Amino acid sequence: MKQIIAANKIFTGTEWLINHALIIQDGMVESILPTVALKETATKQVPLLIPALIDVQIYGAGGKLLSVYPTVESLQLLKDYCVKGGAAWFQPTVATNSNEIIHACIDAVREFKKQPNNRCIGLHVEGPWINPIKRGAHLSEFIYRPTTEQVKELLEYGKGVITMITLAPEVCDASIVDLIQSYGVVVSAGHSNADYATATKAFNDGIGTATHLYNAMSALQHREPGMVGAIFNHPTVYCSIVPDGYHVNFEAIQIAKKQLGNRLFAITDAVTDTATGAYPHQLNGDKYESNGILSGSALTMLACMQKLHQYCHIELGEAIRMCSLYPAQVIQKQGITGMLKPGQKADWIGLNEDLTLIHSVE
Repeated sequence: MKQIIAANKIFTGTEWLINHALIIQDGMVESILPTVALKETATKQVPLLIPALIDVQIYGAGGKLLSVYPTVESLQLLKDYCVKGGAAWFQPTVATNSNEIIHACIDAVREFKKQPNNRCIGLHVEGPWINPIKRGAHLSEFIYRPTTEQVKELLEYGKGVITMITLAPEVCDASIVDLIQSYGVVVSAGHSNADYATATKAFNDGIGTATHLYNAMSALQHREPGMVGAIFNHPTVYCSIVPDGYHVNFEAIQIAKKQLGNRLFAITDAVTDTATGAYPHQLNGDKYESNGILSGSALTMLACMQKLHQYCHIELGEAIRMCSLYPAQVIQKQGITGMLKPGQKADWIGLNEDLTLIHSVE
């Protein structure tokens, strides 16, 4: 099946093209041509055409938090939420919890990924191998320092399903990190009280990314730079950030962007209403709270991109990359590129000039 999508402006992930068209054949990008060179009538016309977005940390949607309702139906609601928010790919996340709940989430994701066009990257397990001092909203009764055998048990159970694990590097030594990575799982440093030297060593030893900058990590102090300082100073480590203006002040995002450049990327960290389970969340305005404490965002990936551009004054193409290309580089999954190039999957969305969504992925 062939599609020709004409646009006033196309962002490929590396450059802006004016008055071009995306030629799609059987779901793949065949070419990108000037509209004046088209020999056929365009299937569709949009003002802005950009790579579809990618969310690597989201917990639930539609009143079905994954850890409370670890089912295929919950994941379908989550997929629908992400697609409506401009994301072509999503990585459902379970926060620190019991082994039974984590296993149930693995089972649900494994079953959901059997569906065609499921758009699910895999499962992000955030905790429980974290530092209780920086647990944030995570429950202390589930946090522990794992043995090699415990790590291997989870990895074996979640083989082919778990794609990312957030852990504290001062809680898990390098041999455990190596073991996790040997299963093809991305290790992210987070919920950590590591000092600057410990965090830097962990990044030098192979941890390639960190979870939600500033939140639940040792802060940058003038006599102890902490994990934030280690992330800022490291030449290669990526880090996610929650750009809702509540988790992180917009000016603090601007500061981080100047330090990290193309290593800073966005996540929604979005939750949904629930009154049951270990993590209750109630919507208060445009954020979620638990017992009056900030507990999650109400973001979509499109809202992330909009806020990065409008409130953090990040150039639009770069704001798009922070929500597409850079997450793709972190998860390193074949076919998920965050770009529009010939020979690659045609994951694209269409926007109005005011950056509202008019076409999402199928």
